[in-house]
Amino acid sequence: MAPAGPTLNDRQRLNWLRLIRTENVGPASFRGLINRFGSAEAALAVLPELALAGGARRPSRIPSEAEAEQEMEAARRFGARFAAIGEPDYPPMLRCMELPPPLVAVKGDAALFQPPAAAIVGARNASAAGTRMARMLAAGLGRAGFVVVSGLARGIDAAAHEASLPTGTVAVLAGGLDRPYPPENVALTERIAAEGVLITEMPFGHVPRARDFPRRNRLVAGLGLGLVVVEAAQRSGSLISARLAGEMGRLVFAVPGSPLDPRAAGTNGLIKDGATLVTQAQDVVEALTPLSGAWDGATRFPPMLPIEETEDFASVPPPAEGERAIVLEALGPTPVHCDELLRHTGLHPAQLATVLLELDLAGRLERHAGGAVSLLFPDP
Repeated sequence: MAPAGPTLNDRQRLNWLRLIRTENVGPASFRGLINRFGSAEAALAVLPELALAGGARRPSRIPSEAEAEQEMEAARRFGARFAAIGEPDYPPMLRCMELPPPLVAVKGDAALFQPPAAAIVGARNASAAGTRMARMLAAGLGRAGFVVVSGLARGIDAAAHEASLPTGTVAVLAGGLDRPYPPENVALTERIAAEGVLITEMPFGHVPRARDFPRRNRLVAGLGLGLVVVEAAQRSGSLISARLAGEMGRLVFAVPGSPLDPRAAGTNGLIKDGATLVTQAQDVVEALTPLSGAWDGATRFPPMLPIEETEDFASVPPPAEGERAIVLEALGPTPVHCDELLRHTGLHPAQLATVLLELDLAGRLERHAGGAVSLLFPDP
């Protein structure tokens, strides 16, 4: 079972759900709003005003309490629950990501988030040899005590899930828990819900679109200590997962393939770029075991709700129009780190954070890895 820890009450959970489902609110702006106003309920009250201050042409769409209650009821009927960051059912590994999702929907055995895990991803149009390799790797990792994470796609993902069902598997969905994709994996999804665990950050009823799969890939990469790519063409989603894993400090592994097979072009390229070459599960086990050590998710990531006030905003006056103009002038399409913005603008960190939050809520700010930001379009 997952370790005990603090939990949100029903009112807080409803408001967290409303806030994260609000237009233009992502993990960064969610955290910024809680830090600035102390609670999701207080943030919801001022959010439209902040978005308009950032240049939005209309107030942000905020789900009503009734809409949030409907989604929570849909989760209950489906046998799922929402886990907030720091709660017992929230995956400890996600908490050490940059900008983890504040709230995830979970169905199945959340205790599988506690042991060390490794992700396996690869081509949807996998070869027979690639599928066999995925099964061998997943089964070997499971025997060594690792939970296997993948994205429930056809091909390599499905093979990895099937082979690791007896030892523990985590499936990350690109849509709502009630909208598994692709359709041929519905039966596999049901087996994972019964024997493993399903997780997503997307709303119930959400049918996955192309832009949702990179978000899924981010969670796949974040849930494991390392990520193995079995087969991948150039410019495939699996290479996005590998890049994200590397940015998070996870180990990246790749299975070599024939130079004549386009499904091996991506994996062979990863090896050229420094990924660890893998021919058997033991290669991954030997590399990850020193990282897992005496793994204890409860000890390494104490169960707590860590989103809290980190800056005394109340003692700092809100940014004036002139100060907003200074930030807008400093921003452009090229990513710039927030520390550099502080030096350039001379603003108090709380004032800069407020301006960036306003721009984010207006849909005008893009956030990049490492704390960099850029402007999506010029001042209206």
